[in-house]
Amino acid sequence: MVRSLSIETPVSKPFRKTGDPAVLTSESPLHPRRKSRRIMVGPVPVGGGAPISVQSMTNTLTADVPATLQQIAELTAAGCDIVRVAVPSQDDADALPEICRKSPIPVIADIHFQSKYVFQAIDAGCAAVRVNPGNIRKFDQVGPDICKAATDAGISLRIGVNAGSLDKELYAKYGGPTPEALVASALKEAHMFEDVGFHDFKISVKHHDVITMVQTYRLLASKGDWPLHLGVTEAGPQWQGTIKSCLAFGALLAEGIGDTIRVSLSAPPVEEVKVGCKLLEYMGLRPRKFDIISCPSCGRAQVDVIQLASAVTEGLKDVTAPIRVAVMGCIVNGPGEAREADLGVASGNGKGQIFIKGKVIKTVPEDQIVTTLLEIADDMAAKMEAEGKVPEGSTGPVVVPIQHPGH
Repeated sequence: MVRSLSIETPVSKPFRKTGDPAVLTSESPLHPRRKSRRIMVGPVPVGGGAPISVQSMTNTLTADVPATLQQIAELTAAGCDIVRVAVPSQDDADALPEICRKSPIPVIADIHFQSKYVFQAIDAGCAAVRVNPGNIRKFDQVGPDICKAATDAGISLRIGVNAGSLDKELYAKYGGPTPEALVASALKEAHMFEDVGFHDFKISVKHHDVITMVQTYRLLASKGDWPLHLGVTEAGPQWQGTIKSCLAFGALLAEGIGDTIRVSLSAPPVEEVKVGCKLLEYMGLRPRKFDIISCPSCGRAQVDVIQLASAVTEGLKDVTAPIRVAVMGCIVNGPGEAREADLGVASGNGKGQIFIKGKVIKTVPEDQIVTTLLEIADDMAAKMEAEGKVPEGSTGPVVVPIQHPGH
């Protein structure tokens, strides 16, 4: 086997060997985490109780290094832990050394069909490689060499099955991409690696249908201790895909299943990261960061809650300090919710009562509510930043509807 890639500039961030135990663990408040073995994706631990990481994938042409690095920077700022880049061509493979060297987060190369790109990605300094044994030519011959190269480099691999790429024999045997078929395919791939003594890999078994996806991961989780990468493949446009991903991930994470996630949306990759980070926050699997609580539109509201919440969210979109802001539109739950927040407003009768940590500090006319909230929130955030109380990787606001009685 010939591996011809030469790297002029060495990668400046050596990776830890996979399975490093000397990192923190994270528990779920809903259910004990499933026991899985730990691998490393660069410095990011996956499995073994490690904090659940958020991934995304660039949609730039990987060979366009400046554009790809710019998008990786945007993903990092949004809270992304691991980024995947597509490598369908030689030009893309040639771009990997510079991307890996300059990326602030670990890079996974996404490889299909040609095994030579796997070796180039390993030599380029990628933190991991996503391979699909089902579509790598002559994988039974090159698989052991891939495992050895990954072992020597101290990196991990990801294998996995998508409903759309299920082996034809298994499709026929099980009558389609059923949970049993997908798991059978994943087990076949896992055994390919384990039979040559390689264990530093994670598995994904993605499906576009929420029920099938959840059933598949439950079944796979019962078969072994591999770290699992959760994903609803081809989830759809942003609104639909967010709902499907939250339903599927929420069900599995509530059972302790899942070690790393990617929310797949037909939307800019940054939006995937925002949804993934907030999902983990609301599941109690990441520290709470910036949050906006707002009530839904209803006949009791005495202000335009939709407009008010939108204006506050837009005005605070760059605030990442862990502040909870309540935007309430009526007297039923408004005062109580506002008092429970770090900062809040209870609106009605053409005015708004402004609260800070449960105490009314002022009452302002309706047309001054947004400006007043923004000024106070910015001051609170600046103080927290100065005091070092803003967690690394904090994210901006997401509106959380609060249902009133009777809704």
